[in-house]
Amino acid sequence: MSASHRRTAVAGTLAIALALSAAACGDSEKKVSANGLEKSEITLGNMTVADTAPVQLAISKGLFKAEGLTVKTQVIPGGAAGIPLLKSGRLDFSISNYVSLLTAGSKDPGFKPKIVVEGMQSAPKTHTLMVRKDSPYHTVKDLAGKKIAVNTKRNIATLLVRAAGKPQGVEFDEDKNFVEVAPPAMEQALKSKSVEAVQAIEPFGTQMQQSMGARMVADLSSGPTADFPIAGYATTEKFAKENPKTVAAFQRAMLKAQGMAADRKVVQDVLPTYAKGIDAKVASTMSFGTWPTTLNATRLQRVADLMQQFGYLDKPLDVKTFMATSAQ
Repeated sequence: MSASHRRTAVAGTLAIALALSAAACGDSEKKVSANGLEKSEITLGNMTVADTAPVQLAISKGLFKAEGLTVKTQVIPGGAAGIPLLKSGRLDFSISNYVSLLTAGSKDPGFKPKIVVEGMQSAPKTHTLMVRKDSPYHTVKDLAGKKIAVNTKRNIATLLVRAAGKPQGVEFDEDKNFVEVAPPAMEQALKSKSVEAVQAIEPFGTQMQQSMGARMVADLSSGPTADFPIAGYATTEKFAKENPKTVAAFQRAMLKAQGMAADRKVVQDVLPTYAKGIDAKVASTMSFGTWPTTLNATRLQRVADLMQQFGYLDKPLDVKTFMATSAQ
């Protein structure tokens, strides 16, 4: 080999070595910057309602940051809307009501959700059935055959109404009795008499009482659905398997935030900073649910069992198959 060729070969070898070294350093720096997480920047499907107060606490109090996470939130109109975004990978995590999530997971072979954090549980008057002040209807039984507004059919809203009707001998039909209306538009739906009742969540129930004198005919967070699991934060089985440290970090941050949410004053203060229509006055008078700080299969099994009772599921479902591993 000539001297010229030798110099060229050596130069090429050095260039390759330097490139490999730079790549290795880049990977190392990436891992350090992400605190060892597989993915340090995540997108979360979220709703600007009282239920998601812990998300805002985790952001504002730096709990995500402390776990090495940068969280971008994407507002979704309802939990069901987050499911196709999870499936497509456009969301890494999303809030979803359990009825929509378990229905999709049991009926769609291509979707395997994993519940990472349990969200809000119902409490007295967090979910109500409301009518106009001058309505002739005073009980759930009076609403048999009438039109009731819900945010989405075949989800937690309709399940709660149907569960309240059954002890009174009332069977509500998903298509004939329920009308889909966005929660902020339910007050107008009552005023216009396009519906006879609305399934209200907070703060909209409190707002309707204050603004138009709307009257509660049933507290849907009582009896068989007292302290009922409403929604949770989920990812896909694929994401959980590929990013276990990221999932654990998200879980730890959220559970810390939910522990903070046990203090009503903390929730009252954060709500007006992000939730539409919730000012300090509404926040001080509205009803709040509770936020668990553990994953509990027995608690979530209540949802699956009630779903089967009302035909949302064709057969018994073990919720453990939809639950992620608890963070260590």
